[in-house]
Amino acid sequence: MNVAIIIAGGSGSRMGQDIPKQFINVYDKPVLIYTLEGFQKHPQIDAIEVVCIDGWHDVLGAYAKQFGIDKLKWVVSGGETGQESIRNGVYQLEGKVSQDDIVIIHDGIRPLVDETILTDVIIKAQKYGNAVTSLPYNEQIFVIDDEVSTTRFIPRETLRRVSTPQAYRFDLIDSKYHEAYEKEIGIYGSHYTNTMMVELGVRLYFAAGSDKNIKLTTKDDLEMFKAYLKSDKDNWLK
Repeated sequence: MNVAIIIAGGSGSRMGQDIPKQFINVYDKPVLIYTLEGFQKHPQIDAIEVVCIDGWHDVLGAYAKQFGIDKLKWVVSGGETGQESIRNGVYQLEGKVSQDDIVIIHDGIRPLVDETILTDVIIKAQKYGNAVTSLPYNEQIFVIDDEVSTTRFIPRETLRRVSTPQAYRFDLIDSKYHEAYEKEIGIYGSHYTNTMMVELGVRLYFAAGSDKNIKLTTKDDLEMFKAYLKSDKDNWLK
């Protein structure tokens, strides 16, 4: 079984709106529903769990019913941090899924996840035990020496940008979250599941990524999302 954990536990303060950004309506549909539809429509996704900000569970349930998200099986409260939210989602699945089931972690505010990207991350996780969506860097990366200058750069061919979706065998992700919180490793600051895994000595495997898979953090990101929804691909492009 393949189970998606959609992380929607944040308040979205950087968006500067009165409601959490995952519930902002774009063309009469909440951002989170766009995200859930990508998983609902994918034939290899068997069930969905949403880690939801407190006070919005009933709203989520109503939207899921309205838009036909019938793969939604569980809703769990988010934590104080992103890592706590993911941990809550993982622990909620204990006793509900098998050890070799694949768990896909995805940000609720990444509403443009592509079917082929999701397929590839599942296939790679089934083969290797984990997989992280990734892309190469196309810009030069320099290391800051001081506020105004540098003498060092990192060869871009040695770097990969990693985001969600990420996929892990359930026994791996469950055991590593228990280990991380027992040892207090990889759970603070900007840490996410992927960085936590590396801190705990796990080798990660790359899956395909897409530049279209944007994270809606600011109002500019929201405008870009709206533009993607309205854009038509030219037929002559290969």
